[in-house]
Amino acid sequence: MAFDYLGAVQGMDLVVQDTVMDIQIGLEDGFERVLRARGKPGVLLCDRGLMDGAAYMKNEDWEKLLKKRDVQCVSELREGRYNAVFHLVTAAEGAEKFYTLENNEVRTETPELARELDDLTRNAWVGHPNLKIFDNSTDFEKKLQRVVEETARLVGLPSQLERTTIKFILKKAPDLNSFPEDVSYQIFDVEKVYLYDEIVNPSDRSDDITDEYSFIRKRTTLNMEGEASGSVYGLTIVQKTKDGQTIEKKRIITRREYSSLFNNRDKSRHVVRQQRISFLWNIQSFNVHVYQEPVSDICILHAQVKSTPETPVAEGEVEIPTFLDVDRRISNSEEDAKFGAYHISLKTD
Repeated sequence: MAFDYLGAVQGMDLVVQDTVMDIQIGLEDGFERVLRARGKPGVLLCDRGLMDGAAYMKNEDWEKLLKKRDVQCVSELREGRYNAVFHLVTAAEGAEKFYTLENNEVRTETPELARELDDLTRNAWVGHPNLKIFDNSTDFEKKLQRVVEETARLVGLPSQLERTTIKFILKKAPDLNSFPEDVSYQIFDVEKVYLYDEIVNPSDRSDDITDEYSFIRKRTTLNMEGEASGSVYGLTIVQKTKDGQTIEKKRIITRREYSSLFNNRDKSRHVVRQQRISFLWNIQSFNVHVYQEPVSDICILHAQVKSTPETPVAEGEVEIPTFLDVDRRISNSEEDAKFGAYHISLKTD
């Protein structure tokens, strides 16, 4: 039955999306149980995520749905549930000649509507710390290759991709009032805590690893009034390899796990606190890190780069938002390390 038919009845949007969310949760949780029961490493890829429903509802109806489901903060449905979000931009945006209804019976959107829905869906996921946008700057085969390479990097497997962000030093923290009206953003308070090396199991280390450390992170969503509305927690293990790659293994943890690991924090390092601003601009993902502790005079822009295995990050394209006051680009690994939380956290006499 077509959703257009159901949507003709007032209030059905909420009922339909509530039902879709029930089905999604059931499928995702069921497959996760099956994978865990195997007792072996596995990756669960979902064609859709819970936040997608926001693109098909009015804001007030979406808020009603969250309230009905007793969702205290959207982070529960976003970074609290998914380790990463990969958004493949519709062919109707940048590859129009390949957009057709002939090869997909369930596709009914005109190119204009497809672009509109694609924009709404992208923005529904703004705020996820690992939101990756795959545009149509390459052909479809290379687009899929970028997805595969990014997935490999995410789970700690060898990848031809470098880190897909370029960093810039900002002269000052962004003025949110200067953001264009069509740019949606999310604000977070972030607490990053480095742990003693013992948290990493020595048996998991390979001979190719030259350095390894881990940290936990508490990420608290702030509403427009600056009030905390919910927190999610994560553990990251960072490994440096002989060939210069950086591998990050991330997983979502509970509040109880975070509290327990916090007690094992490295006392030779400060707890790092930042405020972060996440937004999309020109189909690119940006994150601003405004340091608050132990320093308060550093503001770094992280920009997703349009790169491929053939085009390294150093040559990748990035358009800087015109409403940010950029000082300069961080151009080498030594400077990158200097302005990173790992270096800033280190206590000095």
